[in-house]
Amino acid sequence: MITVICGGVGAARFLRALRHLDEQLPGGHAFAGPVVGVVNTGDDTTLHGLAISPDLDTITYTLAGAIDPVRGWGLVDETWVAMASLARYAAIRPDGSAAAPTWFNLGDRDLATHFYRTARLQEGATLTEVTGEIAAAWGLGEQLIPMTDDPVSTIVELADGREVSFQEYFVQLQHGVPIRGVRFAGATTAHLQPAAIRAIRDADVVVIAPSNPIVSIGPLRALEGFDPLLAARRDTVVAVSPIIGGAALKGPADRMLTELGMEASVVGVARLYAPIAGALVIDPVDAHLAAEVEAAGVRAIVVPSIMSSPEIGAELARATLAAAG
Repeated sequence: MITVICGGVGAARFLRALRHLDEQLPGGHAFAGPVVGVVNTGDDTTLHGLAISPDLDTITYTLAGAIDPVRGWGLVDETWVAMASLARYAAIRPDGSAAAPTWFNLGDRDLATHFYRTARLQEGATLTEVTGEIAAAWGLGEQLIPMTDDPVSTIVELADGREVSFQEYFVQLQHGVPIRGVRFAGATTAHLQPAAIRAIRDADVVVIAPSNPIVSIGPLRALEGFDPLLAARRDTVVAVSPIIGGAALKGPADRMLTELGMEASVVGVARLYAPIAGALVIDPVDAHLAAEVEAAGVRAIVVPSIMSSPEIGAELARATLAAAG
């Protein structure tokens, strides 16, 4: 079994690369059993009364071959009639009302997923149960497990002292403002999903996907018991750096690291993951930093890691799994 610690676009693409491994490389991979994704839910939010799980949905749509390839989120060939229609109500909305927000786009087809999730949660289903149902509806072979069924919210403290939700920072403010802190509300009382515990404990290899280490992997690490689970099997945990050549391929990971006093490089990533991962996959552009990565206590695995083609993705997946022995 291969268990992938997931958050957002980078994780979705790595999971897709695991699929291409058998297709592109003779003999495939050496690990039997399912592929399991343990997914960040700190980004989850409620808008229009709907329960929205952006990371779970991005991974689901990507694996289903339905993701918009340009945006990297949402459904391909999406329409936006419902969101455009909300503009009618903006002019009459009373001061202080949060009704009819339009800063967070929800496509017409994408709304169906949120309708279903919300209704099932209101019926008493857990997020884990609903996630399994949605994955089945999209025909996924992978198992997706939310990190917890309890509410956890990523809160970003801006440099001016204001606190906003992650989605407000990332979407409404377009992650274009400096920050000075990140916290995970609810994490101290939330419980790591038992299925996630089993998936981490019983896996042949655990991969930390190339996701933002602060706001995609950080919420999982904030849950009691998560780091000890990985630390106990550290030699078979491999992380893939989301930082290449000192920059994030997508999103604000590099700026967040710098603004929070860390190094936006593969060395900075190695220092963050050293307690829980025995190896770090880095791109050849960072090969000159391999010795510094290893000085941080993490083996450096140099392999092309920009998944620009199925072949490159498959080779990245192969090298990542091989790094776990």
